[in-house]
Amino acid sequence: MILALLLITLLILASAAVAMVLRNLIHSALLLVLSWCGIAAFYLWAGAEFVAFAQILVYVGAISMVVLFAVLLTRPARDAELSVPAVTVLRVAAGLMAAGMVASILGLAVLTTRFSGAATRAPQLTVKDLGALLAGPHAAALLVTGVILTVALLGAVLIAAPAPAPRPEDHS
Repeated sequence: MILALLLITLLILASAAVAMVLRNLIHSALLLVLSWCGIAAFYLWAGAEFVAFAQILVYVGAISMVVLFAVLLTRPARDAELSVPAVTVLRVAAGLMAAGMVASILGLAVLTTRFSGAATRAPQLTVKDLGALLAGPHAAALLVTGVILTVALLGAVLIAAPAPAPRPEDHS
């Protein structure tokens, strides 16, 4: 059981680390999809089947397609290499500092949280109950999230698209 967790952890961390180091954006996006699959595998290992399948549907399915479409639609030229600048010491230091701050805040929150006896028991919800909650009272939130993601993708395409060349008839 621990070996499975270690393999899942290795998959998540290795694919995320390689995605950060690669210079090709499409390869990085595909490795990010692999990392999200690893997170879904962790949820399955932990016994949260509904969250695992939601992870596959939302992140591996929808978000990865949004990322790939955004990268492909905002390409500067057909033959241009999709790459990012090389890793510099300043970027690595800034990334490590940001990761350290997030980890310290999360660690402090975990260590200082007091749990009561009633809060430590997991609620007895089935996948059917969770689906009814998501399709019922929380359906509007899911729809708004979908609209926000669509608007964000369209905004990214409009911002990254090159300005159209002026036409000769516009100068008269």
